[in-house]
Amino acid sequence: MSNASQPTNPKFQTTPYPIDTMPPGIPYIVGNEAAERFSFYGMKAILTVFMTTYLLGDHGLTDPMSEGDAKFWVHVFVMAAYFTPLIGAFAADWLFGKYKTILWLSILYCFGHLALALNETRIGLAVGLGLIAFGTGAIKPCVSAHVGDQFGSKNSHMLEKVFGWFYVAINLGAFASTLLTPWLLDRFGPQVAFGVPGILMAIATFLFWMGRNRFVHIPARGAVVFKDAFTGDGLKALLNLAPIYILVAVFWSLFDQTASAWVLQANHMDRTVFGFELLSSQIQAANPFLILILVPTFSYLIYPTITKIFPLTPLRRVGIGMFLTVGAFSISALIETAIQNGGTPSIGWQVLAYIILTAAEVMVSITCLEFSYTQAPNSIKSIIMSFYMLSVSLGNFITAGVNAVISNDDGSSKLPGASYYWFFTGLMLVAAFLFIIVAYMYRGRTYIQDSAPETEIDAEASAMN
Repeated sequence: MSNASQPTNPKFQTTPYPIDTMPPGIPYIVGNEAAERFSFYGMKAILTVFMTTYLLGDHGLTDPMSEGDAKFWVHVFVMAAYFTPLIGAFAADWLFGKYKTILWLSILYCFGHLALALNETRIGLAVGLGLIAFGTGAIKPCVSAHVGDQFGSKNSHMLEKVFGWFYVAINLGAFASTLLTPWLLDRFGPQVAFGVPGILMAIATFLFWMGRNRFVHIPARGAVVFKDAFTGDGLKALLNLAPIYILVAVFWSLFDQTASAWVLQANHMDRTVFGFELLSSQIQAANPFLILILVPTFSYLIYPTITKIFPLTPLRRVGIGMFLTVGAFSISALIETAIQNGGTPSIGWQVLAYIILTAAEVMVSITCLEFSYTQAPNSIKSIIMSFYMLSVSLGNFITAGVNAVISNDDGSSKLPGASYYWFFTGLMLVAAFLFIIVAYMYRGRTYIQDSAPETEIDAEASAMN
């Protein structure tokens, strides 16, 4: 193996540019991320509807899945998409570097969209989702780390601004695609609806390739990444964070049902808003729209207000978010009860559930990302982030597993109607109470770049007493 300290290609810049302005590669990364997130969330938004309405059989006739099977396979797909970040992180840091890993897997990602657009049968679905799950997942931990690689000590003060653009790009892409792609499916069918996200992914890949001579290319580090991750401080950090990630997985088990169970529920609701009837899958656009509103609201208003009452530590934020999730799913259970009783509830009730669930996402997801970064030793930060993403995979494994167990041979469910939602509400409540105990017992270290790690920190004990 070549010396990992040597650049893999000497024509590329391998250290941050000595400038105090914006790195030249940033526009290419932000543009790439907006297009890539458009493609992913647009495709994901229509999966459940496609499976239950448009899917074809081997003979070209419509042969849709049952609602239970569709929920199962949607969550298997998301589970896979959040398992592969671990593969991507090690591939980038061990062998190929971040740039090559992102570029090659983005091309694979494009072929996944192509398969979905050209083949509307279960074969096309399996091939397409398999390629997309591997492509999108494996590049996840590399892209955000690639952003940080562009900055040196002279322009590090601009990192916060760039990550703000990065986050806005993600949610603007998700919001636009979640509104547009269901309309394309309804108006033009699956080939166009899956084809447009594929075109956006091709544009994203091309934008990223165009920036190759502007990027800072940090070389792969070789096999030392395994030693850093699974011995000493790296192993200790992983073991400390594991109980937190396991319980946070229950949050993702509920949250990602906005793409499955909540879409199916919206089919039976009054979706008329200001005189226009929305498609059931378009309601998902509420989440990225609310994120853009709630992130600054929490940062500048809610968090400072709570802090005046009691110290709002990172794990306290996560705990509060988990209890909010209980409230959000309770609303969905009450909606389902009304539907079972013959009513047609207004979609406004599901929007209320989205508001509470998105508030929970801000407190759980964003906080966990920040907390994971600070608790990870500097040499394995991207690897720790990929382990955090495993909690999303585990959460969707839970949902897929539950749906597999409760499905009867005739397509009915052992947890019909509202009982399905109450089951997950109860599961979330148990996890939230267990999280209080785990947070109280947590001990960890804080690692910041360019500084020595703090000595053993009782990260939550003093705050949880």
